[in-house]
Amino acid sequence: MELDIFFSISQTEVDGYMPSERVMFENFFEQVVLADRLGFGTAWVAESHLSTEVQKMNPGAVIPHFVGEIGLNTDILQLAHRIFARTKQIGVGSAIMNILCNGGPIAAAERVRTFLALHGLDPEERRLLTVGFAAGRFPFINIPYGIVPRNPVEEAAWPVVKNKIFEEATEIFLRLLKGEVLSSSMIASRSLERKDFRSDGDWQRVVEAFGQPAGAIPLAPRWVFPNLKIVPQESRMDLLRLSIGSHDAAAQMFANTFLPVGVFNLSITPGDEIRKTNERMATAYHPDGGGWHRRLMPRTVLVFINDDPARAAEEARAALTNYWRALEGTLDEEKVRRASENALIGDAAMIAAQVRERFHPEDRLMLWFDFNNHDSKRVMKNMEDFMTKVAPAVA
Repeated sequence: MELDIFFSISQTEVDGYMPSERVMFENFFEQVVLADRLGFGTAWVAESHLSTEVQKMNPGAVIPHFVGEIGLNTDILQLAHRIFARTKQIGVGSAIMNILCNGGPIAAAERVRTFLALHGLDPEERRLLTVGFAAGRFPFINIPYGIVPRNPVEEAAWPVVKNKIFEEATEIFLRLLKGEVLSSSMIASRSLERKDFRSDGDWQRVVEAFGQPAGAIPLAPRWVFPNLKIVPQESRMDLLRLSIGSHDAAAQMFANTFLPVGVFNLSITPGDEIRKTNERMATAYHPDGGGWHRRLMPRTVLVFINDDPARAAEEARAALTNYWRALEGTLDEEKVRRASENALIGDAAMIAAQVRERFHPEDRLMLWFDFNNHDSKRVMKNMEDFMTKVAPAVA
């Protein structure tokens, strides 16, 4: 079993306390240095963009009750340079990079290759960058970059169109990372069909918006460009790993037609979905990756460890309750219960037993200690307790 660590850098209010941005970053760096010393494999860092607070001013705000900023890391590549400069062995992972905003997939691919060229200047460098990539969690992040319906058909089919946009971006991103010369005319054309929709009614609304009967409705490409190739061209691609942040089976398999791409997994994913993904990827994973392994789908897990198990349970409930209230404005007891069932809660012996019971020996866990917790010293103690008391018991 491999043990990674997840950092949110979420500047949200906890028990009336809101740290400054400087304190948030100082806490992060002292925690990631400790994570390196303790032997965590990869430091995964959440990504967000644009102010959560300001989006509350707009009509249709998606998280109107959240106080603070849901994440301060807007650029994993800048952050990774600082992490690697301060550490000796830990890898870095993006959790996850939005390839639709900030210039789209072409700009994202070029930034990654630039990072790898700089990171790999030392021929002895072996620490990996894992780029988890997706389409972004909140629409307000993508809207300023033109990720909006362009006509009545796209308006009627928007949830499906968004998936098609991500598929197009994935193809561009991965083919450019491979070093291809590419133009938009070389990208697969996409269309809307009945099979893309959950019901006849949903499909019929799209056909009506199109204005005539159709078996397939073509979608114009989002990115139109002549022949291009990104630079640098001599990047250390051996230092890159990729992971797609989508549970859509078709998207996972499509990505693996270009390069070896793992699957980024959240703690709330049902066990049956995890089983199906491992079975599917055993045959769908790109052959250049050397065969599918469970470690290629790292699993995010909240950790609440305390020598007093009752106190650990109280801390878990308080953190989860505060989080769901902030995210949705109301307390959803069912979501708190489900999240608690997916978390590791208790003293070291109890958590070790939970790990052995719930996870496969070949799983890779992204352990989340800073969830709704700005007490950096306590976060660091929890990290150390896990790695010195729990990890040896499940090794």
